[in-house]
Amino acid sequence: MFAITAAAATPDDPLAGLTLGDHPEPDPPDGWEIVEVRAAGLNHHDVWTLRGVGISPDRLPIVLGCDAAGITADGREVIVHAVIGDLDGGDETLGRFSILSEQYDGTFADRVAVPSRNLVPKPESLSFEEAACLSTAWLTAYRMLFTRGALVPGQRVLIQGAGGGVATAAILLARAAGLHVTVTSRDDAKLEQARQIGAHVTVASGERLPGRVDAVIETVGEATWSHSLKALEPGGVVVVSGATSGPNPPADLARVFFRQLRVVGSTMGTRDELVRLVRLLDATGLRPLIDDTMPMSDAPTAFQRMIDGAVFGKLVLTR
Repeated sequence: MFAITAAAATPDDPLAGLTLGDHPEPDPPDGWEIVEVRAAGLNHHDVWTLRGVGISPDRLPIVLGCDAAGITADGREVIVHAVIGDLDGGDETLGRFSILSEQYDGTFADRVAVPSRNLVPKPESLSFEEAACLSTAWLTAYRMLFTRGALVPGQRVLIQGAGGGVATAAILLARAAGLHVTVTSRDDAKLEQARQIGAHVTVASGERLPGRVDAVIETVGEATWSHSLKALEPGGVVVVSGATSGPNPPADLARVFFRQLRVVGSTMGTRDELVRLVRLLDATGLRPLIDDTMPMSDAPTAFQRMIDGAVFGKLVLTR
């Protein structure tokens, strides 16, 4: 079958290890199913894998891709939950888990094998392309806002770094849930796009906000950490799911304890949260913002756009 693999990890030239071509068919163990992939979403995780982050050399080559929507052997239209955990029930992100394309082949292929419990029914209202955006960036944003952040309508949230998949999903989800949304970016064009999709206030990265917020959605790390803490009301929460600019900013503990701030980590999401996210989109008509859709054969172009930061929303690869 056709697949897009990481054949090697090259920190300074990630595309050097990107390979397109034949790959062995999946051989699912008991309790797993094969999904015929119709669409798969590209994530920064795929680029990090090509750089060798979060994966050991003995895992390579491995099929890339975390997100997918497709059809099972018996004809069901499904969304793939990317978290492969060892807990039977409960929050699988709190046990030992991996994400598709870390220990098991991912979704950038004609077919992918996943545990049966990882399949979520796709409603007719969602296209395969829309559904393929949900199980990484959108699920991460949903969990950050509503599970780990515990935000409710009427509260104020700052989303750092407009343009990325998680940030874009967080803007759309927060606005749909009745939150007041402030967004930052270094790019004026991305700030304008953030306003177009629902941000109430947009601010250049690092600039003072017109008012403090109840929560910050933080995926940038060192470059925005100080700004995130300063933006919070006393008792506010910063929810962290990434650190693309670096993982070790000054902690500023005096501010944290004096203003009684909370720092909460968040990683991916559970199958139950994905089910609720899908139901939310089905009920409200909210849809993922897709920057572009292209065939898997054009994967190098899509990867280069992500590396260059020339994306607002999601890039989707189709078969």
